[in-house]
Amino acid sequence: MYQRIIENNINAKIGSGKAIIIVGARQVGKTTLIQNLLKGKDYLFLDADDPATRKLLTSPNTEQIRTILGKNKLIFLDEAQRIKGIGITLKIITDQFPDVQLFVSGSSSFDLGNQLNEPLTGRKWEYELFPISWEEFEEKEGFIKSEQQLENRLLFGMYPEVLNNKGIEREVLKNLVSSYLYRDILAFSEIRKPEILDDLLLALALQVGSEVNYNELAGTIGVNKITIQKYIEILEKGYIIFRLNSFSRNLRTEIKQNRKIYFYDNGIRNMIIGNFNPLKLRTDTGALWENFLISERKKQNVYKNTFSRMYFWRTKQQQEIDFVEERNGKIYGFEFKWKAKSKIKLSETFVKSYNAVTKVIDKTNFREFVKIK
Repeated sequence: MYQRIIENNINAKIGSGKAIIIVGARQVGKTTLIQNLLKGKDYLFLDADDPATRKLLTSPNTEQIRTILGKNKLIFLDEAQRIKGIGITLKIITDQFPDVQLFVSGSSSFDLGNQLNEPLTGRKWEYELFPISWEEFEEKEGFIKSEQQLENRLLFGMYPEVLNNKGIEREVLKNLVSSYLYRDILAFSEIRKPEILDDLLLALALQVGSEVNYNELAGTIGVNKITIQKYIEILEKGYIIFRLNSFSRNLRTEIKQNRKIYFYDNGIRNMIIGNFNPLKLRTDTGALWENFLISERKKQNVYKNTFSRMYFWRTKQQQEIDFVEERNGKIYGFEFKWKAKSKIKLSETFVKSYNAVTKVIDKTNFREFVKIK
């Protein structure tokens, strides 16, 4: 059992009169987290994967809801995105049954976000949950054991089921990708050609750490740019990938419109390209390291409400910074190296233009980057 960073924060919101919503990809531990919060307490569990539950909770009136809830004061609705119009039902519960504490999990933000945001305005605390973070992993495994497993984490990622099934990681990841990630995306989006999704994911996985051009992707895959944009948005909503935009403020020479795309989990990325070779046999170690660090930083920024903005930076003269963060009005620049050489200088143009604080992050000091205090 991994202690999740957001657990204490959620605990403090119980009894506040608002629904507690946890969203994220399937199998990241949403159900386990809520069950842990409710451990030792009596609660009503409603599983929306069950057709009977879906039927009960599809557009019920207040009296029908009263019958469903009975005398229960703690209600846990799992996989809420599978119930049509669920936002209205949850609004009725929060409004008409103020002594009931709702816990709701959703596997993706496809319909869930759209259904919940308007009906539950001012009535919910919403949290995102990602695969296990390095901080959570190290807390459970300890400093030495986690250090020994760093390369494996770059290869197999941080999904709970992967971490709990050492030795059969590839099999677990194959099942995750085919049975869960695609299942949600295809079920809750209007993708009619899964083969395009396959091709796009492979192309994005091979370009991790590089700038992504939608026109080039469209030409490679054989569809138009609008389709590429739509599919990328769906993959983002499904918590598989996320974008970093380019940072620009002062210089005419800065690249302004480009973006990079990263995967929330290295294991998912490597499963898509079918490569779990050790780092010494790979040509993409730098990309794996960069994806790992940036995905870990994103988890930290979301969990700890830093309100930081994340970018990369490059000029037309090919000066670049791997990762730029704007936090509390200050600009920070980071360069990522798996094995840093003793003398690495980051762009003086960037430092002087933005009065930026810069640092090289390698495997000797990465903990300070992936654990924000």
